[in-house]
Amino acid sequence: MKHPRKTRRALLAGLCLIPVMALAAWQFNAPGRDQFATVQVSRGDIESSVTALGTLQPRRYVDVGAQASGQIKQLHVEVGDVVKEGQLLVEIDPATQNAKLDAGRFSIDNLKAQLQEQRALHDLARQKYQRQQTLAAGGATREEDVQTAHAERRATEARIQMFQAQIRQAEASLRSDQAELGYTRIYAPMAGTVVALDARTGQTLNAQQQTPLILRIAKLSPMTVWAEVSEADIGHVKPGMQAYFTTLAGGARRWQSTVRQILPVPPKPLDPSGQGGGGGSPSSSGKSGSARVVLYTVLLDVENADNALMAEMTTQVFFVAGAAKDVLTAPVSALQNSARAGRQQVRVVARNGSIETREVSTGLSDRLQVQILDGVNEGDHLLIGPVDGNEG
Repeated sequence: MKHPRKTRRALLAGLCLIPVMALAAWQFNAPGRDQFATVQVSRGDIESSVTALGTLQPRRYVDVGAQASGQIKQLHVEVGDVVKEGQLLVEIDPATQNAKLDAGRFSIDNLKAQLQEQRALHDLARQKYQRQQTLAAGGATREEDVQTAHAERRATEARIQMFQAQIRQAEASLRSDQAELGYTRIYAPMAGTVVALDARTGQTLNAQQQTPLILRIAKLSPMTVWAEVSEADIGHVKPGMQAYFTTLAGGARRWQSTVRQILPVPPKPLDPSGQGGGGGSPSSSGKSGSARVVLYTVLLDVENADNALMAEMTTQVFFVAGAAKDVLTAPVSALQNSARAGRQQVRVVARNGSIETREVSTGLSDRLQVQILDGVNEGDHLLIGPVDGNEG
């Protein structure tokens, strides 16, 4: 049996340990940094860029049309064919042009025959006038007869000049008809690939009103991106600026380029009703929906040696304003405005849950992350939520 005094001492000692153990447990489970929504300052790469959508088009192309009317006799190419400069592409039935040439030659022969007749009449009129002059010198004719002979000589001379002018005019018309006959055979004005064909064998062309387009030849390298940049971002894009773009078909592949040109005005429709094509990018209208967002056209060229890029492909373009590698970064949501110009504020949360407000300098931003130049260290936890962990 235990002694009563020893039992009381043990009981008192146990009662004294209860507050100490409660304090230790409270300190171990005390609310700390975990009660806050924080992000950690880390190192990484950051890129400040302007994004836009664009369309791919060949840099160099030519639309081949018909300058002669008639029926297409034969097409020597198909879409996708690679052609050389000077290669025969299309033949138009030359029957109409040959008939015009024959008519022109017959007209010239007729005019020459009339010219010969007029020259004979002129010789006769000149002799008659000389005879009248001789008679007038001896007083054997009237002055009226001399004047009539003189007028007849001048009239025949004028008619000779008229026929000569008509012959020159007919010869010029004949040369035009000969050129038109040459237009019935259409040759490639440049080397490239046939990317469009708008005519068929047997189709009748009428070149009197406007030039009918038959096909398009394009060089598939280099290609040009027609990018549409909003007016809010166009001030950040400059000629010579580095850029890259991606396509839906290219996966993660990036094509590098530089800005070649910024068109000074957005493309507009040809008439106020919006009907007709625009004057800029082949696929842009200058306005987007009812919001009337102004879009400016920016041109970039890229080599296409492997023909991975095709006309009318949609591209997402990134105009790189700046880039930095292995720098301190933090989310933009962790920043607050500061009273000092050029500075920002962040709230650094310590391990025990205390919060310290610091001022930092920032650099590049990609609209989600921002470069931190000073004020915090790698591994610091920044507050991005409310101070009270139970809020929100």
